[in-house]
Amino acid sequence: MAEISASAVKSLREKTGAGMVECKNALIEANGNEEVAIEILRKRGLASVKKKEGRIAAEGIVGSYIHMGGKVGVLVEVNCETDFVARSEDFQNFVKDIAMHICAAEPRFVSKDEVPQDLLDKEREIAREQALSDEKNKNKPAQVIDKIVEGRLSKFYSEVCLLEQPFIKDQSLTVRDLLNSMIAKMGENIKIRRFVRFKMGEGLDKKKEDFASEVAAALKQ
Repeated sequence: MAEISASAVKSLREKTGAGMVECKNALIEANGNEEVAIEILRKRGLASVKKKEGRIAAEGIVGSYIHMGGKVGVLVEVNCETDFVARSEDFQNFVKDIAMHICAAEPRFVSKDEVPQDLLDKEREIAREQALSDEKNKNKPAQVIDKIVEGRLSKFYSEVCLLEQPFIKDQSLTVRDLLNSMIAKMGENIKIRRFVRFKMGEGLDKKKEDFASEVAAALKQ
């Protein structure tokens, strides 16, 4: 059995948010392999998440993040079960990280369930047309094309759905993984309920500068 150092436990704890004992036990089970230990903790975290999914999460906080001198801002509501957890440093840091991630990654939805069916149908149609137009797929059976389409839809989800995106501070984790780790750590149901991302001037018609015409007009005077 590999000897488990305190630094290895600390590193795993920082990456997963799990408790010290859980991290040490996972490393022992994984024979010191951190990646395998992360998988073990994720599986255990997911199991604990399923037990808590039906519990009401009506407490929490609205977190914010402002970036680029006020040019981009995010508000996000994250719910938990008790005010005690909502006021904890771990929970508040988690909410800040989520707000920062939203600012950087620009998700459009929290989860897959929020993606409108018409948008999903359009993406599926585009993915199928791209797959069929690729010469490499010319003679492939329909079930293979279906798998290619679903693979491209998975990529689409990872681009637009917050929970499916790789976490900006650790690309080996998705935001869902991070959320599950927090649920396992805090022992409560936690949900990212909603968010809004503002970008200065987004959606406004801006004045278009035509410097060439201005110079030409000035020369004629």
